[in-house]
Amino acid sequence: METFEFHYGQLQSTVAKHLPGADTALIDQAVEYARNKHKEQKRKDGSPYIIHPLAVAKVVAEMGLDLDAVLGALLHDCIEDTDASHEEIERLFGQTVAELVEGVTKLTRANFSSTEQAQMENLRKMFMAMSKDIRVVLIKIADRLHNMRTMQYQTPAKQVSKCRETMDIYAPLAHRLGMQKIKWELEDIALRYLEPEEYDGIMSYLRAHKEQDEAFMHTIQDTIAQRLDSVDIHHTAYGRIKHVYSIFRKMRAQDKSLDELYDVYAFRVIVDTIPDCYNVLGHIHDLFNLVPGRFKDYISTPKPNMYQSLHTTVIGTQGIPFEVQIRTWEMHEVAEYGVAAHWKYKQGTGEGNEKDFEWVRRLLESQQDTDAEDYVQSLKIDMFDDEVFVFTPKGRIVSLPAGSTPIDFAYAIHSGVGNSMIGAKVNNRITTIDATLKNGDIIEVLTSKNAKGPSRDWLNICKSNQARTKIKQWFKKEKREENVLHGRASFEAEMRRMGLPLSLTIEPELGPQLLKKLSFDTWEDMYAAIGYGGLTAVKAVGRIRDDINRALKNQQSDKQMTPSVLRNVGDPEAGKANRHAVNGIIVEDIDSCMIKFAKCCTPVPGDGIIGFITKGFGVSIHRIDCPNTANRHEPIQAARWVNVRWANQDSQPFDTTLELECVTRDGLLLDVATIMTSNRIRTKELNGKDLPGGKSVFTVRFEVKDVDELESIRNKLMAIPDVISSRRGQN
Repeated sequence: METFEFHYGQLQSTVAKHLPGADTALIDQAVEYARNKHKEQKRKDGSPYIIHPLAVAKVVAEMGLDLDAVLGALLHDCIEDTDASHEEIERLFGQTVAELVEGVTKLTRANFSSTEQAQMENLRKMFMAMSKDIRVVLIKIADRLHNMRTMQYQTPAKQVSKCRETMDIYAPLAHRLGMQKIKWELEDIALRYLEPEEYDGIMSYLRAHKEQDEAFMHTIQDTIAQRLDSVDIHHTAYGRIKHVYSIFRKMRAQDKSLDELYDVYAFRVIVDTIPDCYNVLGHIHDLFNLVPGRFKDYISTPKPNMYQSLHTTVIGTQGIPFEVQIRTWEMHEVAEYGVAAHWKYKQGTGEGNEKDFEWVRRLLESQQDTDAEDYVQSLKIDMFDDEVFVFTPKGRIVSLPAGSTPIDFAYAIHSGVGNSMIGAKVNNRITTIDATLKNGDIIEVLTSKNAKGPSRDWLNICKSNQARTKIKQWFKKEKREENVLHGRASFEAEMRRMGLPLSLTIEPELGPQLLKKLSFDTWEDMYAAIGYGGLTAVKAVGRIRDDINRALKNQQSDKQMTPSVLRNVGDPEAGKANRHAVNGIIVEDIDSCMIKFAKCCTPVPGDGIIGFITKGFGVSIHRIDCPNTANRHEPIQAARWVNVRWANQDSQPFDTTLELECVTRDGLLLDVATIMTSNRIRTKELNGKDLPGGKSVFTVRFEVKDVDELESIRNKLMAIPDVISSRRGQN
């Protein structure tokens, strides 16, 4: 079992190496604080939990980050997993450290409608924090790296889910941040659990050919070193086998076995200056045969993650191709630790260069009006490591996902350019808007003031999430009526394909339940979302299919009950009989039926009311002004609406709900509670939430005898300072 002393010693050594002069007393204080807070917790292997924060802090120190980042790593689980508070950490270790810890803390206390929604919200929070202080996400990646290193202690199901999330999100994120060393390790560990047979096969092959591979690499390394020594270029040169996941991807992409794969060797030459890089390139091409089309200059054209190197693929005398990467020492550190090294060189406050992190802003923008599952999927595309670099006519470099088209390019320039696009030129030749762009292409977008905007087909052509999001936003804003018609047709077609009756979606009881499941207020809003591409009809129907099927089963099982409920409808003699009140309600022409009060409008005595004969649940009572009664005159529904009235009664209480719109301030919730208590009103629910613009909404569910008592309470609540308006709740 790993010990506290071992990991503490490793952290101290790493800090001494990478952060000389750091306040070690403050680090010791943070270690002791975290150890005390986590003292009752154990890791899956039975070791003390403090080992995890120590290991994460070591990784952060290796990145070369500052003292605040190391302290943040040591304390990163305290707020989430212990009784530690933001205020206490700020008092002991400063505001910056407290904000780093808060940024890393996950949204574990929030309730989400799906796993995808939870993942999207966590990612959104992480990107928001990243845009403010890049150290937040660097600590998070270090946290994930140590968890992956100890993945053997998790259950098989947990191993698969965590490794898949790592491959989908964290490895691409590490790549986007230029952290190649960590990215490779994350990918290799994940592959070990996701594809164990392939992983073991590659590792066995590499072990069996280790001596042969090392001999080849020593030969090439010596050849390069001898040439560069002879021309007095100070350098460091070495070779390596490409990492396991890279080999796995090549095997899949080329449909080859490992012994058929040659391009698995990479050599690195590190020199002092940029002119030396180009000088070395000339000597490499003189020593070995160049493979055409495999040279890339990332020094003059850096990748968006700040990576810089010269890449060339050559073939030696043994006929084996290999890659050579040439870079300076500063480029090398940036290539290993990416934005962490970049952050250190700039000696910044963690804010970073706006241009360097423009892609973070794009990722934040793309989550607007996007289904959670689609957003998580789009991240895999936007952060994937295949990119194409193209140019504007003025020489500006634009990075796009591999396979991008002129549409993607136009929207990368500006949404106005994309929306007014009528064509494109690639390398000064007219081309189709669905042409695939290649590295080095010069793109000119042809626009017109009379353009009618993007076509819906563009959503299927473009590759970047940025373009897709901007096209959807245009349709959402400009074409609502068209979106509703298009979305309704798609939704109804999918309902028919699944064999589900459309009539159930407009039932007063089931309809609101289905809309809540879909997270829309009205069916028209949902149709519009399908129309502009924010949601697919297949997903919409898939989310409500089970609810509709349950309602259909209830109809079948209650066929015998419904005639008894309706037995007196239209019977003149029965109409003369005395009606019995049920739950304070008398239903005309129906005696002794089941009664329930609709939660959508919570009627109380004094309200005008009407009844709806449900299938399997008796008669549901609605306020006459409830939005769900609007269709009661339609022929398909009219027969199921019945007249109802309040019976004479003394004191039976009824549930109702008020929603209060307020100006946000401290103590407002207490003021509302005081009014309810002082008037001896039984309150069943009282909660609030903050809205943008300094507003809040409070929901109060309580019991009253009639509408007069309700209005009395409403007036007293409206008299509270900063309460702006109130309305009867629509649950």
